[in-house]
Parts: sequence; C-alpha cells; structure tokens
Amino acid sequence: MNDVHWMRLAQAQAELARAQGEVPVGAVVVKDGVVIGSGRNAPVGQHDPTAHAEVVALREAAQALGNYRLEGCALYVTLEPCAMCAGAILHARLDRLVYGAPDPRTGAAGSVLDLFAQAALNHHTTVTGGVLADDCALPLQDFFRTRRSQHRAQAQPLRDDALRTPPERFAAFEPDAWPFVELSDLPSLAGLRLHCIDTGPAQQARAVVCLHGWGQWGHVHRHTVAALRVRPGLRVLVPDLIGFGRSDKPKRESVHVLAWHVAALRECFDRLGLKQVVLLATEAARDLAQALAAADPRRVAALVVAATRPTPALEAAAQAPFPDRGHEAALRVWGSAARLHDVDPASAAEAAAQAMGYFPP
Repeated sequence: MNDVHWMRLAQAQAELARAQGEVPVGAVVVKDGVVIGSGRNAPVGQHDPTAHAEVVALREAAQALGNYRLEGCALYVTLEPCAMCAGAILHARLDRLVYGAPDPRTGAAGSVLDLFAQAALNHHTTVTGGVLADDCALPLQDFFRTRRSQHRAQAQPLRDDALRTPPERFAAFEPDAWPFVELSDLPSLAGLRLHCIDTGPAQQARAVVCLHGWGQWGHVHRHTVAALRVRPGLRVLVPDLIGFGRSDKPKRESVHVLAWHVAALRECFDRLGLKQVVLLATEAARDLAQALAAADPRRVAALVVAATRPTPALEAAAQAPFPDRGHEAALRVWGSAARLHDVDPASAAEAAAQAMGYFPP
C-alpha cells in the first residue's frame, strides 16, 4: 500500500464529485493501512461553502475514531488544499498530507502560500505533493474547459424572434447538476439554441435519449438520469425541445410543427455523434418519439414509453420555463397536457437499459 494506491482512491471520489456537477476533487484519510474517512467536493449540492473534499473526509474520519484529533493519520487529496482546508488539516493534527495536482490560484501548501511551513504553529504536518499530479489535474482541466464552453454558449446572441428564459428560473431544479451542451448551429433551427443534458462520454456513440412531451421539459427525467448514470459507460441525453425548458422559445407559433422538432433532434444526434439510440419517452411524448423512430429507423434501436405518476409538486418546475406570455408560443400550439406527471425512474431506467442491451460489467 503506497501513496499511489491511496491517491487512486481519492481520484475515485473526485469522479463521484464530477458526476454530481461539482468540481472534481476527492480525498481519503488513512490510518494503519485502512481508509477511515472519504470525501468529495459537495459545496453546490449541500449549499455549504465548507464542504470541500478534505473537510468532508476529516469529518468522517473523526466520527470513525470518536476524536477530532487524527494523530497517526494521513490525508490524500487530488488537489492542493486551500487555506481553509489546510487550517482544518493542522487543527486535526494529521501526520501527513499527500496531494496530487498543485493549485496555482488558491493552494496553501506552497503554491500561493504555505501554511504548513509556519514554524510558529503548534503542530506540523509533513507534506508530499505531486503524487499522480497529471492524472489528478486532467479531470479538473476538463471540468473547467466544459464550464467555459457552456458559458460561451450561454452568451450567444439571441435571434430576434426568440426568447430565452432567465437562468435563475431554473436555479432550484436538479438538472443543473448534470453536464449539458447547448447547440445553436443546427440547420433546422437557424440559430436557435437547443439545450441538451449529455452525461457522456462524448466518444460513446450509443445512448439512451429521454424525451419529454408537450408542456413538459427535461426536468421530468431528472430521477431517470440519476438511475441510468450508475451504469458505467451508459450515455444519457435529455434534450429540451425548442419552445420548452432551457431551450430558446421562438415567438412565432407557426414554426411548431412535429416535423420541425423531429428534424432538429436528428440533427442534434448527428452533431453529438450518435449512431444508435434508445428513445425513452413519456406518454405525452409518444407521438414525437414514434415520428422520430419512423424518420430515423437505422439509428433508433428501440422505443420505450415510460410509466408516469401524478406529481403535484412539479407545478413550480412546470411553470419555470415560462416567466411570461411571450415565452408560451409552444404551449399555445401543443397545450400543456400531463405537465404534472413524473417519470417512474426505476422501471424506466431498467427498461431503457435492457432495450439498449446493456449488461453491467
């Protein structure tokens, strides 16, 4: 059991953080060759500015030992700790800190400042940096590269005849946690932006595509995405149809014909490199899914209609994309049937995975 072994475990925690939309940093606390605490970044999900991977791991280790002093312990973390976490490590009396990638912006173990080199402090922790540094840095670089591209996509100019729902309308809803793309170069849409959750990996050409119906948006599939994401290597997409959810909402009602939405989805699949898909549709999306399967039979391997259940609590989510009447052209064309029905995630995920021919490794 060496430093590389324990850092690999910290990296696994970082991957879990990334899957939840958090900055991918992970940590483990080791004592006598046993992991007694693990943690991953969770400040966004927990609404807690102190929920850094190191602090979460220290809390778990302290509970395991029944003592806030973690003497004889080592902390392994994929990114150089910040000042807050460095202070927590020193207060916990850890023997060792081992970190992966340096942090030139906020690192407090030598990059920006070095709290561990302060001779006046009453405890001193031995520091080893750079263990699997490149491997630890890659997920962070990819995460922030994706975030920058998302910000650029959101800054794209709005077409004159379209409306965009303010992002704060969606702040309370879980789809924020999933990776997404925003496509504005699809020929059918002529500059309109289509929002699509895409869990990746990008090179995976097979995917489950979750379709919402008229009056709904991708939020109805939030639990299904979580249920499917636990299956390694299974790519999941949840596009918001133009006029709904986070996608642009053209003011002209005349554009909202079924063939137009089918064409836009096929172009979306082309753009994302999909060769084979299983469509997982709500009952309200059955007509769209059937039209898409008929138009693209070589790509659509199967169509699964998900069981739904009434969910009155979805009222706030149903209203979120439509802050005023100007955003409601698609609703005026298609109506708002089944807006308050939620997808049963367990049965939907299992049916879609079976249709994809997915078997756990």
